[in-house]
Amino acid sequence: MKNIQWIFVLFAVLAASSLALIGIAIAERSTIGIVSAFILLFIVMGFGFRKKRSMRQ
Repeated sequence: MKNIQWIFVLFAVLAASSLALIGIAIAERSTIGIVSAFILLFIVMGFGFRKKRSMRQ
């Protein structure tokens, strides 16, 4: 664990915060907030998986 890849830490923090935003939007009963947080989550996860795949090759 000597080599920390900070970009993946950033992706993980962004994904966790978007999950928290989904919970907040549900509590506020905001449909627009829920949808936008889901879209943000899919974008962040997609970029993370794409970066991981490109680093493997």
